[in-house]
Amino acid sequence: MNIREIQKEKNEKYEERHVLAVGRLRGIVSEETVPEQYLSYFQDVAIFLLELENVRRKVENGEWARYSVEEMESLNEILYSDVLGEHYGSSYANPAYAAEKLGLEMGQLMSMLYAEMRSGIPYSFENRVDYLTILFELFIEVYNSFESDTVPEPKEIRDILYWYASDYCDVFLADRIMEQIDPTYSFAVDIIENADFDNDRYLYGFGEYITENELGTARHLRTLPEETLRKMADVYTEGYRIGFINTGKDLSKKSVVNIRYSLGFEKVIRIAIENFRKMGLKPVIYRAASSVITKREHHKIGYYGAVPNWQYEYDHRQDQALFMDKRYIERRLEVARTVYEQHKDQAAQFAGPAVMETFGEKPFSPKAVPEAPSYNEEQKKLAVSYDSRSGQLTNEYIKGEERSFTIVAYPVPEIGEKYPEIFDEVIRINTLDAKLYEKVQQTMIDALDQGEYVHVKGKGENRTDIKVKLYHLNDPEKETIFENCVADVNIPVGEVFTSPVLEGTSGVLHVSRVYLEGLQYTDLELTFEDGKITDYRCGNFDDLEEGRRYIEDNVLKGHQSLPLGEFAIGTNTTAYVAGKKYGIEDKMPILIAEKTGPHFAVGDTCYSWSEDIRVYNPNGKEIVAKDNSVSLNRKEDVSKAYFNCHTDITIPYEELEEISVVTKGGKHIILIKDGRFVLPGTEVLNKPLEKHL
Repeated sequence: MNIREIQKEKNEKYEERHVLAVGRLRGIVSEETVPEQYLSYFQDVAIFLLELENVRRKVENGEWARYSVEEMESLNEILYSDVLGEHYGSSYANPAYAAEKLGLEMGQLMSMLYAEMRSGIPYSFENRVDYLTILFELFIEVYNSFESDTVPEPKEIRDILYWYASDYCDVFLADRIMEQIDPTYSFAVDIIENADFDNDRYLYGFGEYITENELGTARHLRTLPEETLRKMADVYTEGYRIGFINTGKDLSKKSVVNIRYSLGFEKVIRIAIENFRKMGLKPVIYRAASSVITKREHHKIGYYGAVPNWQYEYDHRQDQALFMDKRYIERRLEVARTVYEQHKDQAAQFAGPAVMETFGEKPFSPKAVPEAPSYNEEQKKLAVSYDSRSGQLTNEYIKGEERSFTIVAYPVPEIGEKYPEIFDEVIRINTLDAKLYEKVQQTMIDALDQGEYVHVKGKGENRTDIKVKLYHLNDPEKETIFENCVADVNIPVGEVFTSPVLEGTSGVLHVSRVYLEGLQYTDLELTFEDGKITDYRCGNFDDLEEGRRYIEDNVLKGHQSLPLGEFAIGTNTTAYVAGKKYGIEDKMPILIAEKTGPHFAVGDTCYSWSEDIRVYNPNGKEIVAKDNSVSLNRKEDVSKAYFNCHTDITIPYEELEEISVVTKGGKHIILIKDGRFVLPGTEVLNKPLEKHL
């Protein structure tokens, strides 16, 4: 039975409940049986849910397919209008507004409920009668509790939300796992492989918010010759294939690749699917999660369109705080283990993600909203514990030493009026001569391999002053500390990186402005002692403590501290110059930005879950600096070895006074001085800098 037949069967199973729920929603719109304070909330949300049902019916009966582009665009705007721009200020989706109208506790709960209802937009386009019925019934259950003579206590509503999340884990979470490993879940693949790319209509069929970024990207790709599109796809898929070869992993054992991308790039993705199929890999392309049961805070993992409002996403990132407890965490883990165990052969076929990122959107720096739900101290510990145990569980069925990945990035039209020119430049950056970089980077590694530690010092207002302790080589003729990274898993070229020795790594890392995982940081400063963060601050907020919470939530990921998992020196001066030339340095994704200066990654090492695989540089030397004193805990207690995060922070060349290697004998070998490469044999990297800056 294929997925369409399975879905049809599910829809039929829910049909009677669905009809009853829709009928009840129609009644809610017109009746006045709840306290006046809550009347507009329930009526507004009921109208929204009926609009979702209206869309689903149009999709089911074929009316949607006959819509004009203008009609599709209008409906798309209607579905997302409540969280767009100034509308968000007076929307119940805004926790601050809901709290103002309904009181803090009840406002938080009702705002979270509405956000969960909004997660149903894509279900309409997928004709998921089962999922929509579950959402409708949740809303109706909450509504019914308000129809008594007294307003329910917040605890009653909290309990309803808790049991919804707990009871339906084995539906939403189980399906989510299957979407990630089973190619028969093919909603997006079907659109991509059958769409008419000469018309914008296909973009609206995904059920995501569509803006000029998605439309402009698709239109720009239409102007590119087939040869260019194939080059883009080939760089992406070859990077994936070569990544397996370079890390000694057997791709022939795998049959499934996960493609993650932003809408608008379908012309390239279709060719990439073709390439992957030739490698024996079927695509899974799943949507970025939107339900409180399946999403990971505000992060978009999967395919997605435009983000209508990042503040909305950020305000609801910790909605689970309203009901999370230990029992719920155990329930989630139990469901995940059951699904993986039932489908362990399928899970073992998963090769890993191939990611096509975008950049160029206006950097987002969130506002602090005290009414937004946030984890208490106990919940923070539970969230950290869940991430750790979930990571271990995934690795049990999809082994880290057998999977790989690749990432590449392209700009979107919002980057500016020179978008086509910037796009062409990024294609050039993504296809630079890997052999040239390999040779230059080996020269740098030869110097680094002599070192006891690396000293990085900032210039001017940059307060960086840190010593990074290096692994001791027992056999320098056969071993090396740094990996010579060209263009495979991380496109574009180039960098050299290592897992530092934590003990002896100390100092201050500072950067004036950086963009990490969709969030902007200003004046970010981290202090390290023996390789672990001991203090941190940023200038995003007037309140210093608010800035610390921002870092704790989004860089430390709820941990009290993180180790320095990676130290690297980026060598892609061409990318650096492009950023300066077009004034887009602050919009460069970390994937490119990390190649434009030294970078420091906090969290796990680059070799997490696969430390025991032997890997070699092109010159034949084995890379031996893969572990640190934290990751080595995996041999005794794996729960103490990994943090399930890895965040790169880059210092741009112009903020550097010096990077030097200090040998055991005290000799200083200078690699970079005043933002220029000075080590003999690396001067060629300065050519783009001298030519354009």
